[in-house]
Amino acid sequence: MKYSLLILLGCLAMLLPVRGAENQAFYRDILVRAINEEDSAKQIALVKELVAAGDELVERGLAAWRVSELFVNTEANGLKVPFVLDAQLDSDGKAKAIRLTDGKFITDAAGKPLLFRANELTAVDNNSRIRRAIKTTLDLFAIGNPVPKLRRDAVIKLGQEQNPEYLPHFQNRLKTETDPEVIKALNEAVALTQTVDADPSIRNAAIVTLGKMRSINAHDFLVQLETKAKADRAKYGEETLQVLQKTIVQIENYQRWGTLFGTAFRGVSLAAVLLVAALGLAITFGLMGVINMAHGEVMAVGAYTTFFVQGVFGSGLLFSLFGKTVTVKGMGLTGGGFDCYFIVSLVASFVMAGLVGLALERGIIRFLYKRPLESLLATWGVSLILQQIFRHTFGSANVQVDAPGFLQGSLVVDDVLFAYNRIFIIGFAGFVVLLTWLLLTKTSLGLQIRAVMQNRTMASCVGVRTDRVNMMTFAFGSGLAGMAGACMTQIANVGPSLGQNYIIDCFMVVVLGGVGNLVGTVSASAGVGITNQVLEPWLGAVLGKITVLTAIILFLQWRPNGLFVTRSRSLD
Repeated sequence: MKYSLLILLGCLAMLLPVRGAENQAFYRDILVRAINEEDSAKQIALVKELVAAGDELVERGLAAWRVSELFVNTEANGLKVPFVLDAQLDSDGKAKAIRLTDGKFITDAAGKPLLFRANELTAVDNNSRIRRAIKTTLDLFAIGNPVPKLRRDAVIKLGQEQNPEYLPHFQNRLKTETDPEVIKALNEAVALTQTVDADPSIRNAAIVTLGKMRSINAHDFLVQLETKAKADRAKYGEETLQVLQKTIVQIENYQRWGTLFGTAFRGVSLAAVLLVAALGLAITFGLMGVINMAHGEVMAVGAYTTFFVQGVFGSGLLFSLFGKTVTVKGMGLTGGGFDCYFIVSLVASFVMAGLVGLALERGIIRFLYKRPLESLLATWGVSLILQQIFRHTFGSANVQVDAPGFLQGSLVVDDVLFAYNRIFIIGFAGFVVLLTWLLLTKTSLGLQIRAVMQNRTMASCVGVRTDRVNMMTFAFGSGLAGMAGACMTQIANVGPSLGQNYIIDCFMVVVLGGVGNLVGTVSASAGVGITNQVLEPWLGAVLGKITVLTAIILFLQWRPNGLFVTRSRSLD
C-alpha cells in the first residue's frame, strides 16, 4: 500500500509540468487566433478569454499589442507567428525576435537568430476597443498571481476602479479562491463595484454589505457617493442616502476604535522601550542617588553596537577611528543567517554598554557619591563627549539598521496593524523585567543590592563590599540601557542624538514610579508611553510631551515620592 501511494504521487508529479505546458499552449493558441482574427468583436472576445492565462509570454504579447510593438512573422510552412523584439539592441539598432508561441528566437535555416529593426516592421493593427479590452485583461492578470498577498493587493486596486467590466471576473474568482484575505478583498471589490450600479436595490445592498464588512477602503468612495446623492436626490433616492449615511457612520466608528487600539499598541511598545531603558536608571538612581545624564548616550552605544554587528553579519561597514578610515569586512550572510545578527546584537549591546557604564562608574562617578550636582554636571559632560565620539566615528547622519526577516511585516487583526518588531519589543521588555526581578530577589548580588539600598552603612558593617555592589549595579543598569538602544533601532532613527530624545522620558518614568521601585517603574513607563502616543496626534509631539511633563509635575506636588514609595532609612 505504501509503495502504491509513492508510485501514484510520483506519477502526479510528472503530470503537473505536462498539464502546465498544455495550459500555456492553449492560451498562446488563443492569442495567435486573436491576432489573426479579422472580426474586431471576435478579437475582443478572444482577448477576454486570456484573463486566466497566467503566462508571461501571453502577458508580454498583449502589452506589446496594446502599444503597437507586436509583429507577425510568416514562417516557411506558411504559419503566421506573432513575435516581440528583445530589449537588447546591437550596434545597428537591431534586436532578436522572440516567438510568443514558445519564447524562442526566430532563426534562419542555419539556426542563426534573425535581427530586425522596429521601424522597418509593420505592427499588428489595433483600435481603441481592442486596446481597452487588452488593458482590462492585463489588469485582471494580477488576480491570478500565485502569491496571495500580491493577488489581494491587485484585487483591492482593481475594486477601487469600480469598473463594471471587472465584476464577472471577481465573481468567478470567488468560486475558486481559497485564501481568506483574498476572499475578503474580492467580496469588498464586488460590493464596491456594485455601488455604482444603476439598480437601486443592487446599489443599496452593496452599500449595506460594505457597512457590515466595516470596509475602510470604501469609506472615501461612499462619502463621494453621499455628496452626489445629496446633490441629486431624484436620481439616487432617499433610501440610498439613508443607507449611505448609516454605513459611513458604521465605518467611521470602526475606524475610531481601530485608531484607539493601534495607538494603545504603539504606546505599549514605546512604554516597553522606556521600561528597559529606565530599569537601569531606576536601580542606579535608587541605590546611589546619582543623576546620570549620560544614560541616553549609553542607549546610543547599544544602538551603534547593533549597527556594527549588522555590518559584520552583512556586507561590512566603514567607520573612522582616530581620524583614520577603518574597513570591517562582513561575512556576507543572507536570509536566516543574516537575521541572526539582531539576537547577537542584543547580547553585544548589553556587554558593550555595560563596559561603558563600568568605565564611567570607576572613572568618574565613584568620586562624586553624595554630590548630586557635581555628578549631574559631570555625566552631562560625558554625554556631550560621547555624542562627539559617535559623530566622528559613524558620521553625523543617521545610520541604517535593517529589520531582520522575522521582525518584518505586521499581524493584522480587524484592520489594526500590530507590527512584529513592536510585538517583539513588548515581549522582550517583559523578559527583561522578569530577569531583573529574579536578579534582585533570587541571587546573592540582588540581596546585596537591596541591603545597600536599605542601609549602606549597616550593609558595609556586615561585610558587603559596597563599592563592588555600586560598580556591578551601574554596569548592569547600563547594560539594560544598551539593550533598550538595540530595540530602538527597530522603531526609531539611529544617530548621535538618539539618547537625548529619550533621557527626559526615562527620568520622568523613574521619578513618577518611585525611585528604586521595580513595580513603580513598570507602571510609570506604561502610563508615560501610552499617554504620549494618545496626545501626540491631537497636540503634536512637542506640546504632547509638555502636557505629560506638566501633569507629572502636578502629580508629584501631591505625591512627592511617586506612585510607589520605597521605605528605607537611606531614602527617608
